[in-house]
Amino acid sequence: MPENSVRLHRGNVAVVIPALNESLRIREVVEGALAQCDRVIVVDDGSDDGTSECIAGLPVTVLRHPRRMGKGASLRDGFREALRQGVRAVLTMDGDGQHSAEDIPRLLDSANRHPGCVIIGARLRKRRCQPWHRRLGNEFGDWGIAWGCGFRIVDSQSGQRLYPDAVCALENVPGEGFVFEAQMLISAARCAGAGIVSLPVESRYATPGEPAQFRKSHFRLWRDLYNITSHVVVQIWRQGDMLHAYRRARATPPVIDDPDGEFAAAPLPQDSHQAG
Repeated sequence: MPENSVRLHRGNVAVVIPALNESLRIREVVEGALAQCDRVIVVDDGSDDGTSECIAGLPVTVLRHPRRMGKGASLRDGFREALRQGVRAVLTMDGDGQHSAEDIPRLLDSANRHPGCVIIGARLRKRRCQPWHRRLGNEFGDWGIAWGCGFRIVDSQSGQRLYPDAVCALENVPGEGFVFEAQMLISAARCAGAGIVSLPVESRYATPGEPAQFRKSHFRLWRDLYNITSHVVVQIWRQGDMLHAYRRARATPPVIDDPDGEFAAAPLPQDSHQAG
């Protein structure tokens, strides 16, 4: 780890959980996050099902929107509050229980192996559990967002991520809803010079073999993929030389932090800075 890097741990990282009508699982999700991190921030995006009431009494920061403003606005507000609290990084996870809090220590370890990088909890394990249309959408999203970043990425649609404080502090990041998460990766690479590393985690979906219950996803495949794709195309167009950008992105492989060697050989930390 570089000498000027601060080692991340449960005391200097915040978990930000955007939540819209998550009463089914939100308390379980928050309690799981609290078991791994000292600071948890829940952003209730105008829920009308008692989401905030479900976590009453827990030692967390709750921000509430008076009306639905979208996931982008929730993440912006969560980042702002986390930085106000003085954290060195932000971990994001959804409130529906799809992401396991037990992966938080692994994300922190990966971030310490790759300082300054965005770490994505990539749903590579038990991927057969992922509905085919979601898998197709994820692969298409990876293709387009890689073009915008300048290097290939694995599971660009995952909402379980670790962002360094410098990336969270980026101003005027465009995009709303799920588009904002795509743009955060592009801005991290293009504006902050951050590498993007994928850490294999389990896919967790509502299937006959999955005992956990999940509410229906807020992600609408064709609508949101269109919004993301059209937004990314505009970003690439503004950068100029689209063909060169595409060739460069396809020629730069994704970084998968997999110490066990199940999906890829573990890269050296200096290899993770694709944007450098």
